[in-house]
Amino acid sequence: MTLPEWLLKEIDEVGDHPAFAGVDELHRRLRGLAAGYGEIATLQRVGTSRHGEPLLCLTIDGEPGDPTALVFGLPHPNEPIGGLTALHLAERLCADPGLRARLRHRWRIIACIDPDGLRLNEGWLAGPFTREHYARHFYRPAGPDQVEWTFPLDYKDAYFDAALPETQALMRLIDSDRPDLVCSLHNSELGGVYYYLSRPEPALHRTLQALPGHVGLPLDRGEPEAPYIVRLDDAIFQGTSISRAYDYLTGRGEPWTNSAGDSTASYAGRYGALTLVTELPYWTSDTADDDSPAGTGYASALAAHARALADLSTLMADTIEAVSGALMVPDSPFWRASRSFATMMAAGARSARSRSTAPEADRPATVAEVASLAEATHSFRLRYGGILLRALDGELGVGNTRPSVRAARERVAARHAEWLAEDAALGDYRTIPIRHLVATQYGAVLAAASQVAGVL
Repeated sequence: MTLPEWLLKEIDEVGDHPAFAGVDELHRRLRGLAAGYGEIATLQRVGTSRHGEPLLCLTIDGEPGDPTALVFGLPHPNEPIGGLTALHLAERLCADPGLRARLRHRWRIIACIDPDGLRLNEGWLAGPFTREHYARHFYRPAGPDQVEWTFPLDYKDAYFDAALPETQALMRLIDSDRPDLVCSLHNSELGGVYYYLSRPEPALHRTLQALPGHVGLPLDRGEPEAPYIVRLDDAIFQGTSISRAYDYLTGRGEPWTNSAGDSTASYAGRYGALTLVTELPYWTSDTADDDSPAGTGYASALAAHARALADLSTLMADTIEAVSGALMVPDSPFWRASRSFATMMAAGARSARSRSTAPEADRPATVAEVASLAEATHSFRLRYGGILLRALDGELGVGNTRPSVRAARERVAARHAEWLAEDAALGDYRTIPIRHLVATQYGAVLAAASQVAGVL
């Protein structure tokens, strides 16, 4: 597909970024836009984070009767591409009345919805963009601490009503605006580009699929993030309620262990919003879109993934148990995350093991499938092993030198070093220029807005 000239121009004019932006830079630049474009832009505090940070939303006026778009970055605080994308979108809309007229929307833009979590990732945002540096400064919240997954849920015996203050801020905006378009700006880690849409939009599919190739990025043709996810098109999946996961797991006789809630797409869906999630990696390789035969079975690739997740969950659970009576800060974000991901990895191992024995797994695997399963294994080990190390380092940092804590730190550090070495041998990852990531995500937002306005 040939992308429209105006869209190509917008993508190509995205500038270079030597680093991702932290909380202070995101807030400073939003305030600058409101000060510089006061005739069309208003900055509003729409909430307060759990640690007392302001949640800032820039509103850019449209014409009466225009659709409303809600765009927010950092729904997971380890995913900073969206902060820069939100800023670039806001800057272009403020500066270019022609672009505003073309897209015909009233815009609500939040550059960072989880400032507390982003501050715990700021150690890697400026690089070096190596796997080790990233893993050792990485933080992802426990499930019940994630903005994206703490919307209300009441489905069969799955219930959640502890929406975070940040999630409540989004809920208030969604309830008051009833937006036509919601863009939750995510990113992945390894592989290629893929998307979630809350409903099929075939004309939009083609544009989304063409965007990555324009900047030299592959579509991701590997494993979906979970087996219950519905594929709408090549590298495009349906983003819906967590109820689909519940039905899939309980239907297979697996326990429901998720302690979090529902998604943005589910909540905004009550008003008919089109929700777009754009997932982009920091690193890629030639395997991401390779759908040729891998020369191995899909079942064996799944089984290997299951064994690795079980090993990771066992290490995490055993470590947590070994130090449980010796901690000084047992409720730190790092311990909360470690407990959550130990449980999640155990559930993932059970699911992958069960799927590997199902009749439908008895088939050849593609190169992309095998690669994505191996990459998921390595990502989980480096990410969650890194968080566990940060939890143990936090104990040492406050003077907890008990033997159990020091011994646990030594064991986990040794395993993490082994995993880093194995990850380095996995393949030739290429670090993607930040500009290409922002350009692709920015282009996806523009394409979705054009679809909603009927001008794509």
